[in-house]
Amino acid sequence: MTHDPHPPRTPDGHHVIIGGRRWRATDPSIPQDAGARLRAHLMTARRAVGAALRAGDGQAEAAARARVQLAKVALGERGTPWWEQSETERRARWQEGLDTLDEE
Repeated sequence: MTHDPHPPRTPDGHHVIIGGRRWRATDPSIPQDAGARLRAHLMTARRAVGAALRAGDGQAEAAARARVQLAKVALGERGTPWWEQSETERRARWQEGLDTLDEE
């Protein structure tokens, strides 16, 4: 599967179109370095979900899925839509998520 680093967006910029489906876009106000760190946490958590599923470890799976959720919220892809938040709220959302994920 080929990954398009810049998939098409809806006219309002709020969603990307991947495989014919609409997905919430990452908050464009997240600084590049913070976004890269959040995506790295997300991918690590996704790998941990897979490992937990292969091992049949429900507790590890739940913990990994919680980290996926935290990263997705911090990126603005879940939770309150980023376009409905003030700049202060948006910054607090990704900074708090990053701080929590960095501590784990």
